[in-house]
Amino acid sequence: MSEEARLVVVSNRVAVPKARGAAGAQGGLAGALNAALKDRSGVWFGWSGEEAEENSGEISTQTTDGVTTATIDLSKRDVDEYYNGYANSTLWPLFHYRLDLAEYERETGKGYERVNERFAETLHPLIEDDDIVWVHDYHLIPLGERLRSRGVENRIGFFLHIPWPPTRLFVSLPYHERLVRTMLHYDLLGFQTQEWLDSFLHYCRTELGAEVDDATGSITLEGRTTIARAYPIGIDWDHFSGLKDTGDARQAEQRLLSSTRRRTAMIGVDRLDYSKGLPERLDGISRFFDRFPERVRDLVFIQIAPPSREDVESYQQIRALLEQKAGQINGARSEVDVVPVRYVNRGYSHAQLHGFFRAAKIGLVTPLRDGMNLVAKEYIAAQDPEDPGVLILSRFAGAAAQMQEALLVNPHSPDDLSHAIATALDMPVDERRRRYEALISTVRYDNVQDWTNNFLRDLDAP
Repeated sequence: MSEEARLVVVSNRVAVPKARGAAGAQGGLAGALNAALKDRSGVWFGWSGEEAEENSGEISTQTTDGVTTATIDLSKRDVDEYYNGYANSTLWPLFHYRLDLAEYERETGKGYERVNERFAETLHPLIEDDDIVWVHDYHLIPLGERLRSRGVENRIGFFLHIPWPPTRLFVSLPYHERLVRTMLHYDLLGFQTQEWLDSFLHYCRTELGAEVDDATGSITLEGRTTIARAYPIGIDWDHFSGLKDTGDARQAEQRLLSSTRRRTAMIGVDRLDYSKGLPERLDGISRFFDRFPERVRDLVFIQIAPPSREDVESYQQIRALLEQKAGQINGARSEVDVVPVRYVNRGYSHAQLHGFFRAAKIGLVTPLRDGMNLVAKEYIAAQDPEDPGVLILSRFAGAAAQMQEALLVNPHSPDDLSHAIATALDMPVDERRRRYEALISTVRYDNVQDWTNNFLRDLDAP
Protein backbone atom coordinates (compact mmCIF):
# COMPACT_ATOMS: atom_id res chain seq x y z
CA MET A 1 0.00 0.00 0.00
CA SER A 2 1.40 3.38 -0.95
CA GLU A 3 2.31 5.42 2.10
CA GLU A 4 1.52 8.66 0.29
CA ALA A 5 -1.99 7.83 -0.88
CA ARG A 6 -4.58 9.55 1.24
CA LEU A 7 -7.80 7.60 1.81
CA VAL A 8 -11.23 9.07 1.09
CA VAL A 9 -14.14 7.00 2.45
CA VAL A 10 -17.66 7.73 1.18
CA SER A 11 -20.82 6.33 2.78
CA ASN A 12 -24.43 7.31 3.17
CA ARG A 13 -23.88 8.24 6.82
CA VAL A 14 -20.67 9.30 8.55
CA ALA A 15 -19.55 8.31 12.05
CA VAL A 16 -18.69 11.83 13.24
CA PRO A 17 -16.61 11.72 16.44
CA LYS A 18 -18.33 13.49 19.33
CA ALA A 19 -15.10 14.49 21.03
CA ARG A 20 -11.37 14.20 20.61
CA GLY A 21 -10.36 10.56 20.79
CA ALA A 22 -13.90 9.24 20.28
CA ALA A 23 -13.07 7.78 16.89
CA GLY A 24 -10.46 5.50 18.36
CA ALA A 25 -12.93 4.20 20.91
CA GLN A 26 -15.42 2.98 18.31
CA GLY A 27 -15.72 -0.68 17.51
CA GLY A 28 -16.87 -2.50 14.39
CA LEU A 29 -16.83 -1.05 10.90
CA ALA A 30 -16.71 2.60 12.02
CA GLY A 31 -13.71 1.90 14.22
CA ALA A 32 -11.84 0.01 11.49
CA LEU A 33 -12.50 2.70 8.88
CA ASN A 34 -11.45 5.40 11.33
CA ALA A 35 -8.22 3.51 12.02
CA ALA A 36 -7.46 3.27 8.29
CA LEU A 37 -8.34 6.93 7.82
CA LYS A 38 -6.13 7.94 10.74
CA ASP A 39 -3.18 5.99 9.28
CA ARG A 40 -3.56 7.86 6.02
CA SER A 41 -4.77 11.30 7.26
CA GLY A 42 -8.01 10.60 5.43
CA VAL A 43 -11.41 12.13 4.78
CA TRP A 44 -14.80 10.54 5.49
CA PHE A 45 -17.58 12.06 3.38
CA GLY A 46 -21.35 11.52 3.48
CA TRP A 47 -24.76 12.65 4.68
CA SER A 48 -24.94 14.26 8.12
CA GLY A 49 -28.26 12.57 8.89
CA GLU A 50 -29.85 16.03 9.14
CA GLU A 51 -32.54 17.55 6.93
CA ALA A 52 -32.29 21.09 5.55
CA GLU A 53 -34.96 23.31 4.02
CA GLU A 54 -33.01 23.39 0.77
CA ASN A 55 -29.71 22.13 -0.60
CA SER A 56 -27.19 24.87 0.13
CA GLY A 57 -24.13 22.97 -1.04
CA GLU A 58 -22.50 23.74 2.29
CA ILE A 59 -20.05 21.16 3.67
CA SER A 60 -19.58 20.77 7.42
CA THR A 61 -16.08 19.61 8.30
CA GLN A 62 -14.23 18.74 11.46
CA THR A 63 -10.89 17.08 12.09
CA THR A 64 -10.28 14.71 15.01
CA ASP A 65 -7.06 12.75 15.53
CA GLY A 66 -6.02 13.41 11.94
CA VAL A 67 -9.33 12.24 10.43
CA THR A 68 -11.47 14.82 8.65
CA THR A 69 -15.22 14.23 8.43
CA ALA A 70 -17.07 16.16 5.73
CA THR A 71 -20.87 16.03 5.73
CA ILE A 72 -23.77 17.59 3.87
CA ASP A 73 -27.43 17.92 4.82
CA LEU A 74 -30.18 16.59 2.56
CA SER A 75 -33.57 18.11 1.86
CA LYS A 76 -36.74 16.36 2.97
CA ARG A 77 -37.45 15.52 -0.67
CA ASP A 78 -33.99 13.96 -1.01
CA VAL A 79 -34.51 11.83 2.10
CA ASP A 80 -37.96 10.71 0.93
CA GLU A 81 -36.90 9.83 -2.61
CA TYR A 82 -33.25 8.74 -2.32
CA TYR A 83 -33.10 7.19 1.16
CA ASN A 84 -36.60 6.06 2.21
CA GLY A 85 -37.59 5.63 -1.43
CA TYR A 86 -35.18 4.07 -3.89
CA ALA A 87 -32.48 2.86 -1.49
CA ASN A 88 -34.71 1.33 1.17
CA SER A 89 -37.99 0.65 -0.65
CA THR A 90 -36.53 -0.58 -3.96
CA LEU A 91 -32.92 -1.76 -3.70
CA TRP A 92 -32.99 -3.11 -0.13
CA PRO A 93 -35.98 -5.48 -0.60
CA LEU A 94 -34.87 -6.54 -4.08
CA PHE A 95 -31.31 -7.31 -2.97
CA HIS A 96 -32.76 -9.37 -0.08
CA TYR A 97 -34.87 -11.39 -2.56
CA ARG A 98 -38.17 -9.70 -1.59
CA LEU A 99 -39.73 -8.79 -4.92
CA ASP A 100 -43.09 -8.70 -3.16
CA LEU A 101 -41.94 -5.66 -1.15
CA ALA A 102 -39.90 -3.83 -3.79
CA GLU A 103 -41.46 -0.60 -5.02
CA TYR A 104 -40.54 0.58 -8.50
CA GLU A 105 -41.29 4.31 -8.67
CA ARG A 106 -39.88 6.58 -11.36
CA GLU A 107 -39.63 9.60 -9.03
CA THR A 108 -37.64 7.81 -6.33
CA GLY A 109 -35.28 6.51 -9.00
CA LYS A 110 -34.72 10.09 -10.17
CA GLY A 111 -34.14 11.14 -6.56
CA TYR A 112 -31.52 8.43 -6.13
CA GLU A 113 -29.65 9.60 -9.22
CA ARG A 114 -30.00 13.24 -8.16
CA VAL A 115 -28.47 12.67 -4.71
CA ASN A 116 -25.63 10.57 -6.14
CA GLU A 117 -24.99 13.41 -8.57
CA ARG A 118 -24.94 15.86 -5.69
CA PHE A 119 -22.55 13.66 -3.69
CA ALA A 120 -20.20 13.59 -6.69
CA GLU A 121 -20.46 17.35 -7.27
CA THR A 122 -19.70 18.13 -3.61
CA LEU A 123 -17.02 15.47 -3.15
CA HIS A 124 -15.10 16.15 -6.37
CA PRO A 125 -13.25 19.30 -5.14
CA LEU A 126 -12.13 17.43 -1.99
CA ILE A 127 -10.33 14.67 -3.94
CA GLU A 128 -6.61 15.20 -4.47
CA ASP A 129 -4.59 13.68 -7.30
CA ASP A 130 -3.04 10.79 -5.33
CA ASP A 131 -6.07 9.90 -3.18
CA ILE A 132 -7.73 6.51 -3.28
CA VAL A 133 -11.50 6.54 -2.84
CA TRP A 134 -13.57 3.82 -1.13
CA VAL A 135 -17.35 4.00 -1.62
CA HIS A 136 -19.69 1.96 0.58
CA ASP A 137 -22.99 0.25 -0.03
CA TYR A 138 -26.17 0.27 -2.06
CA HIS A 139 -27.06 3.91 -1.46
CA LEU A 140 -24.13 5.05 -3.63
CA ILE A 141 -23.80 2.48 -6.42
CA PRO A 142 -23.60 5.09 -9.27
CA LEU A 143 -21.19 7.42 -7.45
CA GLY A 144 -18.02 6.10 -9.07
CA GLU A 145 -19.38 6.68 -12.57
CA ARG A 146 -20.52 10.19 -11.57
CA LEU A 147 -17.01 10.97 -10.35
CA ARG A 148 -15.49 9.58 -13.55
CA SER A 149 -17.76 11.86 -15.58
CA ARG A 150 -16.09 14.78 -13.78
CA GLY A 151 -12.65 13.61 -14.80
CA VAL A 152 -11.66 11.78 -11.61
CA GLU A 153 -9.01 9.22 -12.59
CA ASN A 154 -8.08 8.09 -9.06
CA ARG A 155 -8.37 4.47 -7.93
CA ILE A 156 -11.97 4.06 -6.75
CA GLY A 157 -13.34 0.98 -4.98
CA PHE A 158 -16.84 -0.02 -3.96
CA PHE A 159 -18.00 -2.48 -1.29
CA LEU A 160 -21.52 -3.87 -1.13
CA HIS A 161 -22.46 -4.78 2.43
CA ILE A 162 -25.72 -6.56 1.47
CA PRO A 163 -26.41 -9.56 -0.81
CA TRP A 164 -26.39 -9.39 -4.60
CA PRO A 165 -29.51 -11.17 -5.91
CA PRO A 166 -29.63 -13.83 -8.64
CA THR A 167 -29.93 -12.49 -12.18
CA ARG A 168 -33.50 -13.72 -12.61
CA LEU A 169 -34.55 -11.48 -9.69
CA PHE A 170 -32.31 -8.53 -10.43
CA VAL A 171 -33.64 -8.04 -13.96
CA SER A 172 -36.99 -7.04 -12.44
CA LEU A 173 -35.36 -3.68 -11.61
CA PRO A 174 -36.12 -1.00 -14.21
CA TYR A 175 -32.87 0.23 -15.80
CA HIS A 176 -30.94 -2.63 -14.17
CA GLU A 177 -28.38 -2.62 -16.97
CA ARG A 178 -27.65 1.07 -16.50
CA LEU A 179 -27.10 0.59 -12.76
CA VAL A 180 -24.62 -2.27 -13.24
CA ARG A 181 -22.77 -0.41 -15.97
CA THR A 182 -22.11 2.38 -13.45
CA MET A 183 -20.49 -0.21 -11.17
CA LEU A 184 -18.00 -1.14 -13.86
CA HIS A 185 -16.45 2.33 -13.54
CA TYR A 186 -14.97 1.27 -10.20
CA ASP A 187 -11.52 -0.30 -10.19
CA LEU A 188 -12.41 -2.81 -7.48
CA LEU A 189 -15.75 -4.23 -6.37
CA GLY A 190 -16.09 -6.08 -3.06
CA PHE A 191 -18.83 -8.53 -2.01
CA GLN A 192 -19.37 -10.27 1.32
CA THR A 193 -19.37 -13.86 0.03
CA GLN A 194 -18.54 -15.95 -3.00
CA GLU A 195 -22.27 -16.54 -3.55
CA TRP A 196 -23.06 -12.84 -3.95
CA LEU A 197 -19.96 -12.39 -6.14
CA ASP A 198 -20.96 -15.32 -8.36
CA SER A 199 -24.43 -13.80 -8.85
CA PHE A 200 -22.89 -10.50 -9.94
CA LEU A 201 -20.44 -12.16 -12.34
CA HIS A 202 -23.30 -14.21 -13.80
CA TYR A 203 -25.27 -11.03 -14.50
CA CYS A 204 -22.29 -9.34 -16.17
CA ARG A 205 -21.68 -12.35 -18.39
CA THR A 206 -25.27 -13.13 -19.40
CA GLU A 207 -26.95 -9.70 -19.47
CA LEU A 208 -24.09 -7.39 -20.49
CA GLY A 209 -22.08 -9.84 -22.56
CA ALA A 210 -18.97 -8.86 -20.59
CA GLU A 211 -15.80 -10.93 -20.68
CA VAL A 212 -15.56 -12.48 -17.20
CA ASP A 213 -12.63 -14.39 -15.73
CA ASP A 214 -13.94 -16.29 -12.71
CA ALA A 215 -10.44 -17.14 -11.49
CA THR A 216 -9.30 -13.53 -11.16
CA GLY A 217 -12.67 -11.80 -10.88
CA SER A 218 -11.88 -9.52 -13.82
CA ILE A 219 -14.80 -8.10 -15.80
CA THR A 220 -14.02 -6.46 -19.14
CA LEU A 221 -16.63 -4.47 -21.02
CA GLU A 222 -16.07 -1.97 -23.81
CA GLY A 223 -12.35 -1.77 -23.15
CA ARG A 224 -12.55 -1.18 -19.40
CA THR A 225 -11.65 -3.82 -16.79
CA THR A 226 -12.96 -4.00 -13.22
CA ILE A 227 -11.88 -6.53 -10.59
CA ALA A 228 -14.60 -8.09 -8.38
CA ARG A 229 -13.75 -10.22 -5.33
CA ALA A 230 -15.24 -11.54 -2.10
CA TYR A 231 -14.09 -9.92 1.15
CA PRO A 232 -16.04 -11.39 4.11
CA ILE A 233 -16.27 -8.75 6.82
CA GLY A 234 -15.51 -9.60 10.45
CA ILE A 235 -15.87 -8.00 13.86
CA ASP A 236 -13.35 -5.85 15.69
CA TRP A 237 -12.03 -8.75 17.77
CA ASP A 238 -9.77 -6.77 20.07
CA HIS A 239 -12.41 -4.15 20.81
CA PHE A 240 -15.36 -6.51 21.29
CA SER A 241 -13.58 -9.23 23.27
CA GLY A 242 -12.06 -6.52 25.47
CA LEU A 243 -15.53 -5.46 26.59
CA LYS A 244 -15.75 -8.58 28.77
CA ASP A 245 -14.02 -6.83 31.66
CA THR A 246 -16.07 -3.64 31.59
CA GLY A 247 -18.57 -2.83 34.28
CA ASP A 248 -21.41 -2.49 31.77
CA ALA A 249 -20.79 -5.98 30.37
CA ARG A 250 -20.53 -7.65 33.78
CA GLN A 251 -23.61 -5.84 35.03
CA ALA A 252 -25.62 -6.83 31.94
CA GLU A 253 -24.52 -10.47 32.27
CA GLN A 254 -25.56 -10.63 35.92
CA ARG A 255 -28.79 -8.80 35.22
CA LEU A 256 -29.84 -11.38 32.65
CA LEU A 257 -28.68 -14.38 34.70
CA SER A 258 -30.53 -13.23 37.81
CA SER A 259 -33.72 -12.46 35.90
CA THR A 260 -33.97 -15.82 34.13
CA ARG A 261 -34.17 -17.80 37.40
CA ARG A 262 -32.14 -20.80 36.26
CA ARG A 263 -33.88 -21.05 32.92
CA THR A 264 -31.66 -21.19 29.82
CA ALA A 265 -31.60 -17.81 28.10
CA MET A 266 -31.84 -17.79 24.29
CA ILE A 267 -31.17 -14.42 22.65
CA GLY A 268 -31.75 -12.69 19.33
CA VAL A 269 -30.46 -9.20 18.54
CA ASP A 270 -31.57 -7.66 15.26
CA ARG A 271 -32.59 -4.39 13.70
CA LEU A 272 -36.34 -4.31 13.23
CA ASP A 273 -36.26 -5.36 9.59
CA TYR A 274 -38.19 -7.93 7.54
CA SER A 275 -34.95 -9.42 6.19
CA LYS A 276 -34.06 -10.61 9.70
CA GLY A 277 -36.80 -13.26 9.78
CA LEU A 278 -38.24 -12.19 13.14
CA PRO A 279 -41.88 -13.27 12.63
CA GLU A 280 -40.63 -16.61 11.26
CA ARG A 281 -38.34 -16.93 14.29
CA LEU A 282 -41.27 -16.50 16.66
CA ASP A 283 -43.20 -19.10 14.67
CA GLY A 284 -40.33 -21.54 15.28
CA ILE A 285 -40.32 -20.77 19.00
CA SER A 286 -44.07 -21.22 19.12
CA ARG A 287 -43.66 -24.61 17.43
CA PHE A 288 -41.01 -25.58 20.00
CA PHE A 289 -43.34 -24.81 22.91
CA ASP A 290 -46.19 -26.63 21.12
CA ARG A 291 -43.98 -29.73 20.91
CA PHE A 292 -42.50 -29.39 24.40
CA PRO A 293 -44.97 -27.42 26.55
CA GLU A 294 -43.24 -28.58 29.73
CA ARG A 295 -40.03 -26.83 28.65
CA VAL A 296 -41.52 -23.39 29.20
CA ARG A 297 -39.74 -23.61 32.57
CA ASP A 298 -36.42 -24.50 30.88
CA LEU A 299 -36.15 -21.75 28.26
CA VAL A 300 -36.72 -18.00 28.01
CA PHE A 301 -36.27 -16.17 24.70
CA ILE A 302 -35.11 -12.54 24.70
CA GLN A 303 -35.54 -10.68 21.41
CA ILE A 304 -33.85 -7.28 21.27
CA ALA A 305 -35.07 -5.41 18.17
CA PRO A 306 -34.29 -1.68 18.00
CA PRO A 307 -36.58 0.16 15.57
CA SER A 308 -35.20 1.28 12.21
CA ARG A 309 -36.49 3.21 9.19
CA GLU A 310 -39.70 4.03 11.01
CA ASP A 311 -40.88 6.21 8.11
CA VAL A 312 -41.16 3.17 5.81
CA GLU A 313 -44.58 1.48 6.00
CA SER A 314 -43.29 -2.11 5.79
CA TYR A 315 -41.26 -1.51 8.96
CA GLN A 316 -44.31 -0.26 10.84
CA GLN A 317 -46.13 -3.41 9.78
CA ILE A 318 -43.41 -5.77 10.97
CA ARG A 319 -43.30 -4.12 14.39
CA ALA A 320 -47.04 -4.65 14.82
CA LEU A 321 -46.75 -8.26 13.65
CA LEU A 322 -43.93 -9.04 16.09
CA GLU A 323 -45.82 -7.55 19.01
CA GLN A 324 -48.84 -9.66 18.03
CA LYS A 325 -46.88 -12.93 17.74
CA ALA A 326 -44.93 -12.39 20.97
CA GLY A 327 -48.21 -11.61 22.74
CA GLN A 328 -49.84 -14.78 21.39
CA ILE A 329 -46.99 -16.99 22.64
CA ASN A 330 -46.97 -15.34 26.04
CA GLY A 331 -50.75 -15.44 26.28
CA ALA A 332 -50.79 -19.17 25.58
CA ARG A 333 -47.71 -20.20 27.62
CA SER A 334 -47.20 -17.74 30.49
CA GLU A 335 -47.77 -18.60 34.12
CA VAL A 336 -47.80 -16.22 37.07
CA ASP A 337 -44.03 -16.63 37.48
CA VAL A 338 -43.00 -17.50 33.89
CA VAL A 339 -43.07 -15.48 30.66
CA PRO A 340 -41.48 -17.39 27.74
CA VAL A 341 -40.77 -14.46 25.38
CA ARG A 342 -39.33 -11.05 26.21
CA TYR A 343 -39.63 -8.69 23.27
CA VAL A 344 -37.55 -5.54 23.77
CA ASN A 345 -38.00 -2.72 21.25
CA ARG A 346 -34.88 -0.68 22.11
CA GLY A 347 -31.13 -0.74 21.64
CA TYR A 348 -28.22 -1.42 24.00
CA SER A 349 -24.53 -0.55 24.00
CA HIS A 350 -21.94 -2.98 22.65
CA ALA A 351 -20.72 -3.64 26.19
CA GLN A 352 -24.22 -4.48 27.41
CA LEU A 353 -24.80 -6.77 24.45
CA HIS A 354 -21.53 -8.56 25.23
CA GLY A 355 -22.87 -9.29 28.71
CA PHE A 356 -26.23 -10.46 27.40
CA PHE A 357 -24.55 -12.74 24.83
CA ARG A 358 -22.30 -14.27 27.48
CA ALA A 359 -25.27 -14.99 29.74
CA ALA A 360 -27.32 -16.58 26.93
CA LYS A 361 -26.62 -20.26 26.26
CA ILE A 362 -28.29 -20.13 22.83
CA GLY A 363 -27.81 -17.46 20.19
CA LEU A 364 -30.61 -17.34 17.62
CA VAL A 365 -29.52 -15.64 14.37
CA THR A 366 -32.01 -16.55 11.66
CA PRO A 367 -32.26 -13.90 8.91
CA LEU A 368 -34.15 -14.82 5.76
CA ARG A 369 -31.24 -13.27 3.84
CA ASP A 370 -28.23 -11.32 5.07
CA GLY A 371 -25.05 -10.03 3.47
CA MET A 372 -22.97 -11.29 6.40
CA ASN A 373 -24.48 -10.83 9.92
CA LEU A 374 -21.98 -9.80 12.56
CA VAL A 375 -24.31 -10.61 15.49
CA ALA A 376 -23.48 -14.28 14.88
CA LYS A 377 -19.78 -13.51 15.22
CA GLU A 378 -20.24 -11.26 18.25
CA TYR A 379 -22.26 -13.95 20.01
CA ILE A 380 -19.41 -16.45 19.60
CA ALA A 381 -16.81 -13.86 20.63
CA ALA A 382 -18.64 -13.27 23.92
CA GLN A 383 -18.83 -16.91 25.01
CA ASP A 384 -17.05 -18.51 27.97
CA PRO A 385 -14.58 -21.02 26.42
CA GLU A 386 -15.18 -23.48 29.28
CA ASP A 387 -18.97 -23.38 29.04
CA PRO A 388 -19.85 -21.90 25.63
CA GLY A 389 -23.30 -21.37 24.25
CA VAL A 390 -24.70 -22.76 20.98
CA LEU A 391 -25.19 -20.65 17.85
CA ILE A 392 -28.27 -21.38 15.73
CA LEU A 393 -27.65 -19.71 12.37
CA SER A 394 -29.65 -19.29 9.18
CA ARG A 395 -28.04 -21.00 6.23
CA PHE A 396 -29.07 -17.91 4.22
CA ALA A 397 -26.83 -15.53 6.18
CA GLY A 398 -23.50 -14.74 4.56
CA ALA A 399 -21.84 -15.76 7.83
CA ALA A 400 -22.97 -19.37 7.32
CA ALA A 401 -20.24 -19.90 4.71
CA GLN A 402 -17.60 -19.29 7.40
CA MET A 403 -19.50 -20.72 10.38
CA GLN A 404 -20.39 -24.27 9.36
CA GLU A 405 -20.02 -25.54 12.95
CA ALA A 406 -23.11 -23.59 14.03
CA LEU A 407 -26.48 -25.35 13.93
CA LEU A 408 -27.53 -24.28 10.44
CA VAL A 409 -31.27 -23.95 9.86
CA ASN A 410 -33.85 -23.00 7.27
CA PRO A 411 -35.48 -19.92 8.88
CA HIS A 412 -38.65 -20.42 6.83
CA SER A 413 -39.31 -23.76 8.56
CA PRO A 414 -40.82 -23.61 12.08
CA ASP A 415 -40.12 -27.34 12.43
CA ASP A 416 -36.42 -26.90 11.56
CA LEU A 417 -36.09 -24.05 14.06
CA SER A 418 -37.92 -26.00 16.75
CA HIS A 419 -35.67 -29.02 16.27
CA ALA A 420 -32.53 -26.87 16.43
CA ILE A 421 -33.67 -25.22 19.67
CA ALA A 422 -34.26 -28.63 21.26
CA THR A 423 -30.83 -29.82 20.04
CA ALA A 424 -29.08 -26.72 21.40
CA LEU A 425 -30.88 -26.92 24.74
CA ASP A 426 -29.71 -30.52 25.30
CA MET A 427 -26.25 -30.30 23.71
CA PRO A 428 -23.51 -31.71 26.01
CA VAL A 429 -20.65 -29.42 27.00
CA ASP A 430 -18.03 -31.43 25.05
CA GLU A 431 -19.86 -30.87 21.78
CA ARG A 432 -20.48 -27.23 22.62
CA ARG A 433 -16.75 -26.72 23.20
CA ARG A 434 -15.82 -28.50 19.97
CA ARG A 435 -18.15 -26.32 17.92
CA TYR A 436 -17.05 -23.17 19.75
CA GLU A 437 -13.33 -23.82 19.18
CA ALA A 438 -13.90 -24.17 15.44
CA LEU A 439 -16.08 -21.06 15.30
CA ILE A 440 -13.89 -18.81 17.44
CA SER A 441 -10.94 -19.27 15.10
CA THR A 442 -12.63 -17.60 12.14
CA VAL A 443 -14.14 -14.91 14.38
CA ARG A 444 -10.76 -14.02 15.87
CA TYR A 445 -8.63 -14.12 12.73
CA ASP A 446 -11.02 -13.05 9.97
CA ASN A 447 -11.57 -9.71 11.68
CA VAL A 448 -12.59 -6.29 10.44
CA GLN A 449 -9.02 -4.96 10.41
CA ASP A 450 -7.94 -7.76 8.05
CA TRP A 451 -10.97 -7.06 5.89
CA THR A 452 -10.03 -3.38 5.65
CA ASN A 453 -6.38 -4.13 4.93
CA ASN A 454 -7.18 -6.75 2.29
CA PHE A 455 -9.56 -4.49 0.39
CA LEU A 456 -7.26 -1.46 0.50
CA ARG A 457 -4.25 -3.58 -0.51
CA ASP A 458 -6.09 -4.70 -3.65
CA LEU A 459 -7.50 -1.24 -4.35
CA ASP A 460 -4.04 0.30 -4.05
CA ALA A 461 -2.53 -2.24 -6.45
CA PRO A 462 -2.06 -0.90 -10.00
